[in-house]
Amino acid sequence: MSKQTAVEWFVEQLDKLEYEYDVEGISILEFDKRKIEIENQAKQMMKEQIEMAYKEGNHSEMRGGKVIFEKMEQYYNETYGGQDEN
Repeated sequence: MSKQTAVEWFVEQLDKLEYEYDVEGISILEFDKRKIEIENQAKQMMKEQIEMAYKEGNHSEMRGGKVIFEKMEQYYNETYGGQDEN
């Protein structure tokens, strides 16, 4: 079985949370709090997956590991806005 993407994980977790809200009756405040936690965790997972893909795609340049990481950070920040706003 292949590893889940951050998006797949997010959708699965959101479905579970919506079930808890609809069927088990958690409060809207609890729903909102946990949804934000799920979103933040999914963003972190996506960042880590992008980092791994970037490193694997640039394996010939791994001699300068710190440089590669800094390039990845720059790419992520420019593409996805850097730090979470939540």
